[in-house]
Amino acid sequence: MVPPMIFAVIVLILAAGYRVVAAWDPNLVNFSPLMALAFCGGVYFRNRWLWLVPLAALSLSDLYLDHYYAVQFGYEWTLGGVIVRSACFAAAIGLGCLVAKHKTWLNLFSGALGGSLLFYLVTNTASWAGDVTYASTLAGWWQAMTVGHPEFPPTLYFFRNSLVSDLVFTGLFAGAMELAAARAAKPSLPKAA
Repeated sequence: MVPPMIFAVIVLILAAGYRVVAAWDPNLVNFSPLMALAFCGGVYFRNRWLWLVPLAALSLSDLYLDHYYAVQFGYEWTLGGVIVRSACFAAAIGLGCLVAKHKTWLNLFSGALGGSLLFYLVTNTASWAGDVTYASTLAGWWQAMTVGHPEFPPTLYFFRNSLVSDLVFTGLFAGAMELAAARAAKPSLPKAA
């Protein structure tokens, strides 16, 4: 069995690397395992130090992506945006901790869906509030929620990718954890009726 810290480092490198590589392909933008990793970390990792893995992967990949977007599009992320994204990931860990108390497949699905919606609403609302190119009106907020900046794909496209990736990767992480638990004869989810 792989020691937890080595496993955490491997997952960190793979998740951050995937997020960076996905930025090169517009079809994969926001299709990332990081939010699912944060959520599942709250569900499955009792060692709270392992909760830092998704936050570290987010921070490391943000460093590269900030540079990439600045060079490609002349768009730089702000410290406020970094804090908002990190807070959303911390909230996903908190959602995972809540789901861990009453773990079912439906609760895992609901938690992943809730984390995706939270990230979408909070980050796009923060963009609307802090970005002078959006009108400070309901129409400006709606633009931030739906089409975003004209030089980027629509924000609904980003949301679709993040929602699908959160559900897919949550299913993969949870499935792997449940398979490992079943092999150890310690299943953590109730059996289906």
